[in-house]
Amino acid sequence: MLIQENTGLILIDVQGKLARIVNESEKLIFNLEKIIRGGQILELPIIWIEQNPQGLGATVPELAGLLKNQQPLEKYSFNAMENESFKKAIIDSGRKQWLICGIEAHICVYQTVLGLLSHNFEVEIVADCVSSRAKENIDLALKKLQHKGADVTTVEMCLYELVKSSKNEVFKEILNLIK
Repeated sequence: MLIQENTGLILIDVQGKLARIVNESEKLIFNLEKIIRGGQILELPIIWIEQNPQGLGATVPELAGLLKNQQPLEKYSFNAMENESFKKAIIDSGRKQWLICGIEAHICVYQTVLGLLSHNFEVEIVADCVSSRAKENIDLALKKLQHKGADVTTVEMCLYELVKSSKNEVFKEILNLIK
């Protein structure tokens, strides 16, 4: 089970033209907006990374606008755990459970999840918040990552798991977000 005080959110490489051409890109961005807002309501640390922003462009404005109080971490390795500032942010957060979102599922998401698992973090990939250009690459990445120890969830499932009860003071905010 996800525990609010032990969970963080990682947003991987939702940038430039690529973000607009991945499988079901509009639905992806809509779901990413929900999970970011949900993470903010639940006061989860959000770590936001960009792959080679000079080459791929910036994070799409819909998401960058939600994260305006922080800056993305820049990376060049597909596995974000090979980036010292990312690794430090993960460790400094004190969180052991990570929700993973972003693109592309079979490259940067895949390699970053493996990096997190190799450092003994618990990882849940938010299936409706990851994508790749080809659907078969998404399916294969999720299948392989589950086999290697990652779990898979959805926006609605993980947010309600974190809230735990309709008596939670943020339940109505989460409910309105999900509707």
